[in-house]
Amino acid sequence: MKKITRNIMLVLGSALLCSCCSTTPSIEAKEDSEWMPLFGEKLSGAIYTPGVWSEKDGVLISTRDEVIFTKRDWANFELELEFKINRDSNSGVVLYCTDIQNWIPNSIEVQIADNANKGFARPTWRCASIFGHVDPEFDTTVPYGEWQKMKIVCNGPVIDVWLNGKHASSIDMLMWKNKDVGPDGTIIPKWLTANRKCDMPTIGKIGLQGMHGKAATDFRTLRIKSIKQPPAKK
Repeated sequence: MKKITRNIMLVLGSALLCSCCSTTPSIEAKEDSEWMPLFGEKLSGAIYTPGVWSEKDGVLISTRDEVIFTKRDWANFELELEFKINRDSNSGVVLYCTDIQNWIPNSIEVQIADNANKGFARPTWRCASIFGHVDPEFDTTVPYGEWQKMKIVCNGPVIDVWLNGKHASSIDMLMWKNKDVGPDGTIIPKWLTANRKCDMPTIGKIGLQGMHGKAATDFRTLRIKSIKQPPAKK
């Protein structure tokens, strides 16, 4: 009887050990590779000020110029969203943010804006630009009050942006070795960056900029999934 019990214990122990050593991806890892809401269900995965940001009928709206951030940090991902601007809208998608209290110099921003506003006459301030760094590849002026589609793919230091299915801008952060001047001679405002882009982490929180002045920008169908980073070039 003792021998049988001992054998049963050995079998159970071996099964437990195999279970612990299994290489099957966790549920979280599996979900990461599938589309999920950027801010979770009912903004459960977001850092924000209630009353400033709210969601109604699937549309995310804001009443003040504050950023809503993801609780978790993201690296190597594909992000899709729809946005709708008004006259003088000035918003954006904040990427790789490492300091939510001082996000402007500690992140990358993809601009969402009303190109007709004279303040955004600079190419690197136009809609779908890499704000302050890379101007869009075509006229990205969009009409007021109509939903537009944006896709952003962040693969390590490389960020690509599409507007309504058309590639709009791209940056390889490793090429930006001077914090004041870009590789093409673009002058970077000192308030915009504290570090060289090539030194910045390629992981951080994702955010959306809220209402600027009296001009709102609305969002919907925000979804994200992890992607595999390609092997480094030898």
